[in-house]
Amino acid sequence: MGQRQIPEEWVIETMTSPDQIVDGYGGCTVAHRRYRTRDKDKLLRVVFEETPEKYIVITAYLTAAVKRYWKEKRS
Repeated sequence: MGQRQIPEEWVIETMTSPDQIVDGYGGCTVAHRRYRTRDKDKLLRVVFEETPEKYIVITAYLTAAVKRYWKEKRS
């Protein structure tokens, strides 16, 4: 998070109040939340594992490729 200059509160907010949750690889879960930075829409993706005791963050990153990762609801 520090290396990618993502505020820790954004990661916490994304995990506790995500815009979307999707399945990741290897049993991981990915929480999505949209943010606007420098007049651009970005998607914060937080990849994590859930254990009975805690959440383990694997990685977190901002991407401008919102359409690539955003999963539209199917009817």
